[in-house]
Amino acid sequence: MPDITIEQARFLYDDSDAAHAFDHVLRVTRLAEHLAQEEGADLRIVRTAGLLHDCARLEPDHQLAGAERARSLLAGEDPGFIDAVAHCIEAHRFSCDPQPQTLEASCLNDADKLDAIGAIGVGRVFAYAGHHNNRLWTAPLEELGEVVGEDRRRFREQWGGTQDYTPSHELLCKLESLAEGMHTASAQRVAAKRHRFMLDFFVRLDDEALGSS
Repeated sequence: MPDITIEQARFLYDDSDAAHAFDHVLRVTRLAEHLAQEEGADLRIVRTAGLLHDCARLEPDHQLAGAERARSLLAGEDPGFIDAVAHCIEAHRFSCDPQPQTLEASCLNDADKLDAIGAIGVGRVFAYAGHHNNRLWTAPLEELGEVVGEDRRRFREQWGGTQDYTPSHELLCKLESLAEGMHTASAQRVAAKRHRFMLDFFVRLDDEALGSS
């Protein structure tokens, strides 16, 4: 069976949400391929999983639903290849089990996290905020940190769907912790640069919003 092409994969996605549109899928696929080359992972598995990783994005537990959909789409392939791709997809989300058990799954998981930080991450979080009519800024990071508290995941679950939940809240509750969770050495190097840029941006945002810069 021929490999799934970009054109074939594009039809599996709905581009109504800019933060999770097919552009995201292509970026993650390119990142995952880069990491796979650096780490010596199987490029065919990683590329196929990258193109399909969000194919069930609108379904509950989309990583599990996506893995099952991929199995159907890849029917006729070698069972070992199908299992490897499905595991990459089911393990691609940083906050959900299962965790990556293979190098290929680690590459995809890392690539998905990398696309949430740096300049692209900043763009995506503001695109998401605009799509959901969230406010763009309410208070400086130091003040927000006191409000959010120690249990940031719980705060995000409770308040993440409200209009007052800003990109700065998302930085504190999710984005600033992503760099430290990279599985591969290659992703750790990329993440360090993206993380610094992202933090600098949000500090600058505070300064401008407060009229001090």
